[in-house]
Amino acid sequence: MSLLRYRPDFFDSLRAVNLPFDAEVLSSLRAGELISLTGTLYTGRDQTHRRFEALLDSGEPLPIDLRGQLLYYVGPSPAQPGQVIGAAGPTTSYRMDTYTPRLLELGLAATMGKGGRSPQVRQAMEQHQAIYLATFGGAGALLSKCIKEAEVVAFEDAGPEALFRFRVEEFPAVVINDVLGHDFYEMVRQDQS
Repeated sequence: MSLLRYRPDFFDSLRAVNLPFDAEVLSSLRAGELISLTGTLYTGRDQTHRRFEALLDSGEPLPIDLRGQLLYYVGPSPAQPGQVIGAAGPTTSYRMDTYTPRLLELGLAATMGKGGRSPQVRQAMEQHQAIYLATFGGAGALLSKCIKEAEVVAFEDAGPEALFRFRVEEFPAVVINDVLGHDFYEMVRQDQS
């Protein structure tokens, strides 16, 4: 089952993008572009980010190699019988802004959540040629239909804030910040003034 069942025309305007990111594709994405993600991504909310920072501070390796990866800010609800995962809608991204520049230095290619990013994160994204995506808040149950496999990779004791690996198909997103430093939210605000 996919979003096509609910909106058959929705994907007509989306550009298909495979994960993990190819550097050429990543650099070609532009702010405001609608995309459809297929492949593997990782999840992380506040607890995962705090644990990443503690590991890095102590000189220990992270449980995954972040290079080229997408980190989705989500804390999925438990799966009901017959489901891969429960509702999996985005959380507010600015809560991870403190940690993001350091992860971008390690090669993280993209983050995804909802809401805008701080000037510091936007600068770090441009410096490290990374992007920020937003997906649809309030649509967690619908987004979960795009998740075909879900596995806890680390920090299982953190429950929904554990580090998960998702295999997704046709997962919808909007490019908010591209590698050139453009910000889709600012573009919309300028158009409205």
